[in-house]
Amino acid sequence: MKNKKEEKKKSFIKNTYFWLCVGLLFLVFIIIFSNPNSILSSNVSYVKNKEINIAKVDLTSPNLNILPLDTALYDLKLMELANNPPPVVPKPIIKKVKDPKTGKITTVSVPAPVVVPKPNLWPVKTVYPNAGAILPFNRVIAFYGNLYSKNMGVLGEYPEAVMLQKLNAEVVKWTAADPTTPAIPALHYIVVTAQGKGGSDGKYRFRMPNSEIDKVIKMADKINALVFLDIQVGLSNLRTEVPLLEKYLKMPQVHLGIDPEFSMKTGAKPGTVVGTLDANDINFASNYLAKIVQDNNLTPKILIVHRYTQKMMTNYQNIKTMPEVQIVINMDGWGGKAKKINTYKQFVYSEPVQFTGFKLFYKNDIWEKGTTLFTPEELLKLNPRPIYIQYQ
Repeated sequence: MKNKKEEKKKSFIKNTYFWLCVGLLFLVFIIIFSNPNSILSSNVSYVKNKEINIAKVDLTSPNLNILPLDTALYDLKLMELANNPPPVVPKPIIKKVKDPKTGKITTVSVPAPVVVPKPNLWPVKTVYPNAGAILPFNRVIAFYGNLYSKNMGVLGEYPEAVMLQKLNAEVVKWTAADPTTPAIPALHYIVVTAQGKGGSDGKYRFRMPNSEIDKVIKMADKINALVFLDIQVGLSNLRTEVPLLEKYLKMPQVHLGIDPEFSMKTGAKPGTVVGTLDANDINFASNYLAKIVQDNNLTPKILIVHRYTQKMMTNYQNIKTMPEVQIVINMDGWGGKAKKINTYKQFVYSEPVQFTGFKLFYKNDIWEKGTTLFTPEELLKLNPRPIYIQYQ
């Protein structure tokens, strides 16, 4: 009897232990799947049937437990963006040879001369980004402008609801054109605008009040969009202007844009000549962002640098990349398609930094009779493919 009691007791303990384990596993299951963002990152992905799938999560959330960077997928996406043409395989040379004795003509195949291919400029070999990097796993589709002016871009041209609807339509087009690279919306707001008058301090720039920046942040929140704060320094400089935006740059969804066109280092008035920024200026902005990322435990920031002439960005080879910041050189010129492609090849493709962008002007690009705006499908044929698209 005693043995039977002990066996029943042991059996009871085993069964109790088993069901406690089952209950604990069930509880863990419920916790995880009731809050999927706790285990997903903005670049969680897998390869299945040769297709890349990116988990869709809130890219603006500061509370994501980011998984480590998938370096294999990152490299794969960079190669995809590079869009390098296939190597040229020379064909054998066919010759007709006449026998001097018999006079008979025969056809012979002579091996083609060895062609040493030129090294590809893209993808650029840089450091891997920190976990949670937006690029190249997503393509950013941005509306550019200023709330005080209907002439500076689509962002300020239309009422908020209409503008956001138009932006969503562009995002849908890009996602359809390249389903393996989800398109995400962004508002690119000119927060410091170059001016034709010197102002009280003679710096020829006007800073937007915080109340206006707050409006843009709220607009973006409604559609889970990124925000870019763009600086046109005039006769000021980045070392003065960037720190004034620190409280906004600490927000996980807020990134930075800098515009060399209106950086007037010669003292000329903005708009009279095209300005310039050197690698030292760009490195300052990048380092400043990197420190914010480090100090606030944020995912990498994106830094947009506009460019459409040679002198707008000097000493590109000295621009330093780092894990905390992703640098995009954005082709900012307007005009017909042939002109824009030539500008892209001259000043963006030929001087690689990290990523590329392409700006489209709803009005200026189609001024010439018979011209049309680039479609996503057309821009995806570029080498490299732009990962940041800006509409003005």
